Amino acid sequence: MRANSPLRLSEFAEPVLGLIFLKFAGVKHNKVAKELAEEKTKKTKSHGGASVSRERPTSSADYHARGVLYVPEKARFSYLIELPEGTDMGKAVNDAMKVIESENKELAGILPKTFQKLDNRTIIALLKNFNQIPDDIEGDAFGRIYEYFLGKFASAEGKKGGEFFTPTSIVKLIVEIIEPYKGRIYDPACGSGGMFVQSHEFVKRHLENGQRARASREIAIYGQENVEQTVRIAKMNLAIHGLSGDIRLGNTYYEDLHKSIGKFDFVMANPEFNVSGIDYERIKDDARFSYGLPKIGAKGTDNGNYVWIQIFLSALNNKGRAGFVMANSASDAGHSEKEIRQKMIEDGVVDVIVAVGPNMFYNVTLPVTLWFLDRGKKKTDRKNKILFIDARNIYRQIDRAHRDWTDEQIEQIASIARSYRSENGKKYKDVKGLCKVATIEEVKKAGYSLNPGRYVGVTDNGNGDEGNFGEKIKGLHSELKGLTGEAHELENKIFENLKKLDI
Repeated sequence: MRANSPLRLSEFAEPVLGLIFLKFAGVKHNKVAKELAEEKTKKTKSHGGASVSRERPTSSADYHARGVLYVPEKARFSYLIELPEGTDMGKAVNDAMKVIESENKELAGILPKTFQKLDNRTIIALLKNFNQIPDDIEGDAFGRIYEYFLGKFASAEGKKGGEFFTPTSIVKLIVEIIEPYKGRIYDPACGSGGMFVQSHEFVKRHLENGQRARASREIAIYGQENVEQTVRIAKMNLAIHGLSGDIRLGNTYYEDLHKSIGKFDFVMANPEFNVSGIDYERIKDDARFSYGLPKIGAKGTDNGNYVWIQIFLSALNNKGRAGFVMANSASDAGHSEKEIRQKMIEDGVVDVIVAVGPNMFYNVTLPVTLWFLDRGKKKTDRKNKILFIDARNIYRQIDRAHRDWTDEQIEQIASIARSYRSENGKKYKDVKGLCKVATIEEVKKAGYSLNPGRYVGVTDNGNGDEGNFGEKIKGLHSELKGLTGEAHELENKIFENLKKLDI
């Protein structure tokens, strides 16, 4: 489908995601329109069949009051699908996006308007295929469709795709370990907003059925992103999940647009690794970097990893938790970076470190590490301890080049952290080759390394309990490998007719 388009794949993502957004917004609008009409009918009947003369006509405010976008007629799928042959469909869809923005001020300048770069045939094909999505499916399903396409675009785009999309299973694990039940959430490298979406899903799962509608009110979303297109994609992603947030465009190294220091309950992020060329002169007096800045030169590395790490840590309040993706090299980095890491460890803010195997990301084939920081840890019995988890051998193979985690595997890893924190009623126990709680003194003796492999050891393949545990894990992997899961069923049905489209 993209063969005749001048758009790069990452740019092509916007129009496709925009049409998914348009379909979803229309479905929600139509549902509320029906409700409003029924309410008006009831009022008429209560007046003996006479119309209520003083009742004002329905307006966009009525839709906004119910948390739904107002979609004017010319922006609805039903209108666009029925446009006569020969219509400039690119202009028609661009106009649809403009009228939605005019009626919903929070979306001003956000929706894509690049449809005239696509030919009519492509736009019509997309409209017809997305129009087959049933109007009665839940909003969560639209969210899954949106995320499906985000993942597909990221996978096809490779490294550049990773700039706006973090694989869902990685995000889920981060969320499960930091447990953002309620509070302010900050992502200073927010990409497409996946951290926020999964935080919202986490809150919903932990509320009673009758209370899940208020999940979005339990968390406040704050983000920053350096790429304008990605900001737009993130805001659409939030909207399609029924969320709103303060997402700002800016370079986080130099612009702390949310005045983040000590402000947030939770920080989650997947920053760009090993960034060089940061102008340290511009940030040398920035209060976010209280542990110091990496030194450049013969005894230091021009590397932004510990700039990011301090951005995350500085944003936490005195009970805040952070979870983020980091390059493996940061765990053992020397010279000035080691000095920063040592200060963090001795200050008792490093809580959990998880080693992740290769091919879990679209833009990074090498293994990575998940870091979890906790400001409130100092007042617990964990103040002089760090949990190390080696999850490199836990994964599901998707295809030759990509892996992920199943929900069961995510729960397995997260439950280790919960046991360590005494949160799930289970007593924590070190498991050779998998997890180890090390004291600060042990970490000091290991040169302040945060590499889980230095602590957990190698699984015993003998007949002991540890060997049995390893065999159980292997058996679980084998069993799960052949399963597709319920999550893919809806996906297959919806996209059956998209096989002919080259996306």
